[in-house]
Amino acid sequence: MRNVKIDPCLFSENRKRLATHMKEQSLAILHSNDEMIRSADQYFPYRQHADLFYLTGINQERTVLLLAPDHPESSMREILFIRNADSKLETWEGHKLSQDEASAISGISQVRFISDFDSALATLMQYARNVYVNGPENTKFIPEIPCRNLRFAEELKKKYPAHAYERLAPVMRELRMVKSPWEISLIECACRITRDGFFRVLKCLRPGMKEYEVEAEITHEFIRQGTWGHAFPPIIASGSGALTLHYISNDRTCNEGDLLLIDFGTEYGNYASDCSRTIPVNGRFTLRQKQVYESVLRLFQYARSLMVPGASINKVHEAVCRRMETEHIRLGLYTEEDLRKQEKESFLLQRYYMHGTSHFLGLDVHDVGLKDEEFRPGMVLTCEPGIYIREEQLGIRLENDILITEQGNRDLMED
Repeated sequence: MRNVKIDPCLFSENRKRLATHMKEQSLAILHSNDEMIRSADQYFPYRQHADLFYLTGINQERTVLLLAPDHPESSMREILFIRNADSKLETWEGHKLSQDEASAISGISQVRFISDFDSALATLMQYARNVYVNGPENTKFIPEIPCRNLRFAEELKKKYPAHAYERLAPVMRELRMVKSPWEISLIECACRITRDGFFRVLKCLRPGMKEYEVEAEITHEFIRQGTWGHAFPPIIASGSGALTLHYISNDRTCNEGDLLLIDFGTEYGNYASDCSRTIPVNGRFTLRQKQVYESVLRLFQYARSLMVPGASINKVHEAVCRRMETEHIRLGLYTEEDLRKQEKESFLLQRYYMHGTSHFLGLDVHDVGLKDEEFRPGMVLTCEPGIYIREEQLGIRLENDILITEQGNRDLMED
């Protein structure tokens, strides 16, 4: 199951949808992710670029897709380029896709070796007026190292400066935000396996365990069920570790009386899940822990109820923040008078709640989408309020994955 078999109709349909967003006489060029050096001659485990996978289903490195949907020759409308798989390469690295295998996965009939790329590109550039290039456009993260798509785009513009260049990222964002039934089924599988990982933790957690032992139990369950492992570095945070939002050292002891915050998820067929739970290490909440946990649970249920068509990440977060202030006052973190007197809007709130309530989920755990984008049926997002009380060394977060439907929403972690 490591490489999940996905109906190639998904990728064919995705390419058709992309074609409807492209200008006439256009060419789109998408490259695979780089292989990233870990140390010396070792690479990190390879992960395909989400956009290229979305359009082809190919997980192999050094892959390129050329799309010219209205080219007069049908053989030039979709061309997939893959590595030349010789016997020496396969002796060292294992099996590489053949042209027939790549065609069966992607639904693309024209599959060529990467050595033919330059000549095919030159031919298509003579035809194209507009060229769609795929640069990274993440509002919260700008990589220090230019990716393969960006490097290629810069070289192409120097070689062909008279062409009109278009941004592919906004088009792909629009396409990827609403998931097809095929995609939803893959996310559902990821959520089910992630849920099984949590149940495994519930059975084994005890005082004295190391956080990395808990991580190992989750990893065991993910790999046992045929996934490649985690969709992101898991957060296994006991005690005060939960106050660090992206705590990933996972090397402390889970002590008697501690709470354990785990934020984790696997991916299935490249589609991610994302779940957070906070549980007592010894199986019993203290009175104060229970008060805060129930407060977060109320906020979670309220936030989930708001996630319906027409809402947005920003609208949900603003409403949750208003309700959050009421919960903070109930917990004695500050008073209504303190709230009225604060000099900076939401300063008191942000002391105990400093992250967002939701993000898009899909091929990336923080998937493409804008915070003011109105929710539409088929979108999948997380719902993850939390409360963090530094003076009490207490942090609690709950998170499930929510599918927006015509009727409202469906919690994929509870199905």
